[in-house]
Amino acid sequence: MRSPMPASGVLYLHGFNSGSASPKAALMRAACERLSLPYATPQLPHRPDQALAVAEACLEALGTAPMVVGSSMGGFLATLVAERHDLPAALINPAVTPARLVTSWVGETFVNPYSGERFRIEESHRWALEALTPERVEPRRYLLLLGTADETLDPRDAWAFYRGAASILHPGGDHGFAALADYLPAILAHGGHALPVGAVAMQR
Repeated sequence: MRSPMPASGVLYLHGFNSGSASPKAALMRAACERLSLPYATPQLPHRPDQALAVAEACLEALGTAPMVVGSSMGGFLATLVAERHDLPAALINPAVTPARLVTSWVGETFVNPYSGERFRIEESHRWALEALTPERVEPRRYLLLLGTADETLDPRDAWAFYRGAASILHPGGDHGFAALADYLPAILAHGGHALPVGAVAMQR
């Protein structure tokens, strides 16, 4: 679903144990600044229900009809925000069944490389994700970007779940989707904005 009018802002949601200072978040900020477009790239809590609350709290500052962009677990959260608020969304290697993903992590301790937060994955993380996971979505609202060589998530799961969504397959792309800069024009076009090709490049 491309917005009937250009998106009033962009909300970018990072993935699990990532952060607002990640390379992908920086690219989204740069793209929005190039277009003078309001944006938010919040640092999300590790608990999914709290992360969703933080994401939704950002919407008010982004105008009447923002678009949502999310990567991996952030793609899952972006889906929830898009469905709840009837917004267009672009998803980069989104987690489709995140509860299944974190099952093997229960009891493991992580340190967030961006915030320095140390946390442990508990059963409550899995339960919260199970409760939040939608049975179906409205494909028309999504642009799906999938790396065909994603080593963390099987791209076929997202391809099936979002069947009918506008989709871009990046041959050989990994879970980190290092080629994101090349696809920023497509992402912004999904929100009704024209970003010149090559206007924003990955920082080396």
